[in-house]
Amino acid sequence: MQLRKAKKRDLSAIVRIYNASIPDGMATADTEPVTMEERQGWFASHQQPAYPLLVATAPNERHTLWGWGSLSAFYGRPAYAGTREVAIYIAPEARRRGVGTTLLTALIDEARQAELHTLLAYIFSHNEPSLNLFRQAGFAVWGHCPGVARNQGQAIDLTILGLTLSSAP
Repeated sequence: MQLRKAKKRDLSAIVRIYNASIPDGMATADTEPVTMEERQGWFASHQQPAYPLLVATAPNERHTLWGWGSLSAFYGRPAYAGTREVAIYIAPEARRRGVGTTLLTALIDEARQAELHTLLAYIFSHNEPSLNLFRQAGFAVWGHCPGVARNQGQAIDLTILGLTLSSAP
């Protein structure tokens, strides 16, 4: 597998991978599929070096996306400028192939190069594969929000994971 910065032509595959995560209720609080039009602004915001959007491609198939990961702004206030939210989504057919580990490692490296100090991940508490992925990368549980989401008539807990990259101001 190879990693690279996302390109405009990748948006349809990024949206497809994201939408594939909606029905099982494991990885997103969206309950209806998103459209490419709805994701245009989000995609544009991730074309800045400070907010990378990486894609993992299948071996020998540079245009077949196996997954994507991004670093997004956290809370939008100046004091949080050194903090990013991490998101990773893997195509169903590519799960359990190390795609998540590869993307997360690369995003942590990007964050360090950008001299960020903190990474946060918001993961549904029943999503053990994602919780394990982030724990293995050094993230720790920083918070637990019981029942903050509702999906298919069920209350869903949210776990907040964090990783301190540097304590320097």
